[in-house]
Amino acid sequence: MNRSSLKKLLEDLYTNKIKPDDAMEALKILPYEDIGFAKIDHHRGIRKGFPEVIYCEGKSPEQVATIAKRILSAGGDLLATRADKSIFEQIKKISPNAEFNELARTIVIKTSEKKERGVGAILVASAGTSDIPVAEEAVITAETLGSSVDRMYDVGVAGIHRLLDKKEELLKARVIVVVAGMDGVLPGVIGGLFDKPIVAVPTSIGYGTGLKGVSALLTMLNSCSSGIATVNIDNGFGAGYLAHKINILGEKEIE
Repeated sequence: MNRSSLKKLLEDLYTNKIKPDDAMEALKILPYEDIGFAKIDHHRGIRKGFPEVIYCEGKSPEQVATIAKRILSAGGDLLATRADKSIFEQIKKISPNAEFNELARTIVIKTSEKKERGVGAILVASAGTSDIPVAEEAVITAETLGSSVDRMYDVGVAGIHRLLDKKEELLKARVIVVVAGMDGVLPGVIGGLFDKPIVAVPTSIGYGTGLKGVSALLTMLNSCSSGIATVNIDNGFGAGYLAHKINILGEKEIE
């Protein structure tokens, strides 16, 4: 259940379009629904503005599909991360509108009939091509939540002129997500040149002493540039979510 569906329910109850017992039936799954192997937080859409997101790794396709069905039946949009084709095939049986981004490993189902206007803008930049899957997870997350997102890929410091050529795009952004493996220095470079809040995402891309992203993580945490927040290794979802939250703080209310 989301805020708009709860508001409509209360309005229908107030205008006597439905009976109290019907309202109680609709609300009985709040705050969560226990289905044995999972407890689905249907109240999250009201608290946070978006329903619970399904993290697919470690879950069977059947478990993910069951959770997805319950989220959709409660009237929420669906975002599933770290999904694969077998999970997508199960969810596709529930909704033919399911969209699978194989690169980002995400599945999205929009339940609202009217396309919402994207707010923003968020810019997602990757240091290298190998960082794009994590960057795409951030893009899909922020877009699904309602932000407008632009991409800027393969602009790492090994060829910094590629970054400097994109100055206008960087200046236009309200918040920048920077995804980098290897030495992980790109967020600090962008943070030193531009006055935007930056969400830094270390990736596990790199050779042995990169320690599967730990070196990039430590670089980002120790950056001397101000205004950088760092999420966990390969956590494109967390970066996209945080960037969206920052982005909507700057959105003017529309009458």
